[in-house]
Amino acid sequence: MLNAKQNDRPSDRRSLVIPVYGNEENISDLIAALSELHHRVGGMEVIFVVDGSPDRSGELLIEARDRMPFASKIAFHSRNFGSFTAIRTGMELASGDVVAVMAADLQEPPALIENFFHLLESDKADIVFGQRAGRSDAFLRDALSNTFWWLYRKLVIKDVPKGGVDIFACNRAAVDAVLSISEPNSSLIAQLFWIGFRRKFIPYERQKRLKGTSAWNFMRRVRYMMDSIFSFSDLPIILVLWLGIFGCAASATLGLAIAVLRVAGFISEPGFATLSVLITFTASAMLVSQGIVGTYLWRTFENTKRRPLRIVSRVVEFDAFAKREKSIFHQI
Repeated sequence: MLNAKQNDRPSDRRSLVIPVYGNEENISDLIAALSELHHRVGGMEVIFVVDGSPDRSGELLIEARDRMPFASKIAFHSRNFGSFTAIRTGMELASGDVVAVMAADLQEPPALIENFFHLLESDKADIVFGQRAGRSDAFLRDALSNTFWWLYRKLVIKDVPKGGVDIFACNRAAVDAVLSISEPNSSLIAQLFWIGFRRKFIPYERQKRLKGTSAWNFMRRVRYMMDSIFSFSDLPIILVLWLGIFGCAASATLGLAIAVLRVAGFISEPGFATLSVLITFTASAMLVSQGIVGTYLWRTFENTKRRPLRIVSRVVEFDAFAKREKSIFHQI
């Protein structure tokens, strides 16, 4: 785990983590929004985690460090490991007593972070989630997102709000609890609900993305849903069990019906079609069952490898107070 050094400056009581991937067009607006937020909350540090971004996002952040009135850390992953892994890296590097997370595309209003800090510092909650009351996405993306979070609530964590969550903040106790979980191919949002603690939800309107395109595509959503289900639910195994039970019952019922019809003289020849259907159904059910069991076995195998969740190639720290910069290389 990366170690964050604590000190007594006001800004180090609050940390803001921002995963960065394909956000080259947003960097200038992001720095301006963060500078304003920094002055409103009375100081904070910002941890940018460049998650193997293929554009110049990381370079632009380093070039913009002189315009940052806040202390900052810019961590670089050696390749793309996913946004939730990037958030985890930022949480490890955060030195604040309260840690918030937001996206770099500014679709979540930065003012929401101010409310997060206020609730946590007044000890009214241990974890605060931004609850989407509305969104300004395209119709198809909106429909896919609503379907995703509907399935998430039904199959994974029922306490997740209807519109889902993308932005959150938590105190040091909750941060440490999340970081104690080191399993790969998991769901950070599900982990935040699994650890418990006192929760608060703040509704907000998700803004339309003005620049760039989101990397959160359909296949990433499907993979995230699978990670969430297989890591936090036994539903697939239960479905396989019930599929076997109903299959046996259906086969017995069908066999009895065929026997009765045969004795009654309604069937003169053995039913080729019936046998074909039964064989096809049985073979398909076995493949589905083996696929589900195999998925669990693969995840168990992944956990035994003990590979790091990500590799950090370097971290650039900038002290806005002393105007001093240093680069730290981590061997993980």
